[in-house]
Amino acid sequence: MPGSGASVRVSGVTLDTRLVEPGDLFVGLPGRHHHGAVFADRAARAGAVALLTDPDGAALAGPVLPLAVVPDPRHAMAFAAATVYGEPAAALTTYGITGTQGKTTTAYLLDAALRASKISTGLIGTVGFALDGRDLGGSRTTVTTPESPELQGLLGYLVEHGAQALVMEVSSHALALGRVDAVVFDVAAFTGFGTDHLDFHGDLESYFEAKASLFTSGRARSVVVNVDDVRGEVLVGRARAAGLPVTTVGAGPYADVHRMRLGPTKQGRSRLVAGVRGEQVELWLPLPGEHNVRNALTALAMVAAAGGDVLAAARGLERASVPGRMQRVDLGEGGPAVFVDFAHTPEAVTAAIGALTDAYRVVAVLGAGGDRDPGKREPMGAAAARAADVVVVTDDNPRNEDPAAIRARVLAGARDVGRAGVQVVDGGDRRAAIATALTLAGPEDAVVVLGKGHETGQEIAGVVTPFADPDVVRDAWATLVAGRART
Repeated sequence: MPGSGASVRVSGVTLDTRLVEPGDLFVGLPGRHHHGAVFADRAARAGAVALLTDPDGAALAGPVLPLAVVPDPRHAMAFAAATVYGEPAAALTTYGITGTQGKTTTAYLLDAALRASKISTGLIGTVGFALDGRDLGGSRTTVTTPESPELQGLLGYLVEHGAQALVMEVSSHALALGRVDAVVFDVAAFTGFGTDHLDFHGDLESYFEAKASLFTSGRARSVVVNVDDVRGEVLVGRARAAGLPVTTVGAGPYADVHRMRLGPTKQGRSRLVAGVRGEQVELWLPLPGEHNVRNALTALAMVAAAGGDVLAAARGLERASVPGRMQRVDLGEGGPAVFVDFAHTPEAVTAAIGALTDAYRVVAVLGAGGDRDPGKREPMGAAAARAADVVVVTDDNPRNEDPAAIRARVLAGARDVGRAGVQVVDGGDRRAAIATALTLAGPEDAVVVLGKGHETGQEIAGVVTPFADPDVVRDAWATLVAGRART
């Protein structure tokens, strides 16, 4: 090991002492409250055979393990994990997707498109891990891209079980924290930019630069960029200057992949005709809204950038389903149309509600999360009030904050809009708010429940209790129907 003079054989990599297995390399990273290297003795007792850390960590750890001392242990950890697990990314065609909104939807659309071409796929993202559409467990609601040791181990598993391609959501956190440093994506895509994660990045420019780092020669071999977003134009210029092949996505014929025609939406499905590098492709898109048209175009563009079968990909898109992304909840005859969506930024709220306003009077249910990025609360309320007919403000995951205080800020943003005709309601807790929204909606209306999407729990005061929006919608509707039957 460099820095110790010792030579040891490593069989795994971890930065969590609870996960140490005999033969592991333990990585001690600087943290907010503690330096991980102080736990080196605990890792050694669990079977770790060496410690990778920085100079501060080496001083804290003492001589309990052979040392590898580097300036940036996060970066080194990614490559150590890739080496230990046999460089699995090299055996896969890799697709990475970043952007403030649209990562998960685009990933699921692309996964379905590739599988329609008989390509075995692994999928990694916010909802969880999958192989050929089968859930592998380990679902997460707070981490989009796993830490590099977990990521490389998962890639190794996918390769071992026959995967040919990897579709991955790449978060700004992952890029800033080196989680994908040992992966060079064959195709990297940018879906768009908005306001999010400023609690971590500090400001919009830092947030953008973290995402922009994916579109460099050290991280990507070709790129797909949404050029209807002004930040996308910046990325195109940088990528071309770096000599990377670029495929552009946009609403008009100026883009390599673009919308030619969009037919009427029927029960959440839209007829789309796309131009893909001069080829006309027609499909029924299973998700409503202009933002989902862009997500579908991005998926097609990624297939085209890798030299894939675009026509087969289009058939795959028609069969795609995305958990918690404009997910239809069927209440049967007499019920309003109900959609559940993960929208939790002002831009995403606007897009989700806007996807329905041409066809429905819209009742929107939304809240904002606690302990994170409080500056977007009023803008989220304002976005909902500008687009919906009724806004029912509720709790998301309050975490350690007062739910009523969070709701007050979202309500203030909604009420400040002053749009004529919009009704703004404090719905209280989420279960009650969903029931209220259903009572305010008629059979020709739509209810869109925003913010939690695929999540199956709600965190209040540090306790997570089971809570899935689609299930709560169905339960609330059954109670409402039963109550009407008794009167």
